[in-house]
Amino acid sequence: MPLTSPTPARLRLHGYWRSGTTYRVRIALGLKGLGWETVPVNLLEGAQKGEAYRRLQPQGLVPALEADGLVIAQSPAILEWIEETYPDPPLLPSTPADRAAVRAMAAAIACDIHPLHNPRVFARLKQDHAAAPADTEAWAAHWIAEGLAALEQLVARHGGGLAFGDRPTLADCYLVPQIYTANRFHVDLSPYPRLVAAAAAAGALPAVAAAHPAAQPDAPPAA
Repeated sequence: MPLTSPTPARLRLHGYWRSGTTYRVRIALGLKGLGWETVPVNLLEGAQKGEAYRRLQPQGLVPALEADGLVIAQSPAILEWIEETYPDPPLLPSTPADRAAVRAMAAAIACDIHPLHNPRVFARLKQDHAAAPADTEAWAAHWIAEGLAALEQLVARHGGGLAFGDRPTLADCYLVPQIYTANRFHVDLSPYPRLVAAAAAAGALPAVAAAHPAAQPDAPPAA
């Protein structure tokens, strides 16, 4: 029996154009064929720390998704809610073992790579250790490269044309933004040909291409 999805809620995505976590959610929404309203939160201007936004997301982090009055914080929770609420087309495989594999790829990025190169970490490195921009970039590049090395093996084990098989999954929602961020920090991606190929294949899908940071309404003209 084919999966069916309910009538889409009114979705408002609070985020920042270049935020990798917001990028993940845009990809998932696009792959599900869902429309949403973009509500920019300018991280450089500190909008995430303002009282109005903290009432929505007490941590002061992006993204936050509003859905007909429901507010969901943290991109992993948002992505799981999207998958459970709008199951067609699925972004998780059909078997428990395969779903676990996809979630493991996603967690490798969400838990072990991304948190080490976000602005809060850089600010602390600068404040407590007098880290210069070159130092924080080297820090980010180190942890990204270490994580991607492990992901390369996982994709070699499970991948097809994409991160897991030949259909988009949550693994692609996480991988594409992480490769974008790796390029921002000038990480040498030549040791990770499977990751690069999978991200490029996913990025060529119209829904994923439309989620690219440069295509967002709050992106600067030169992005």
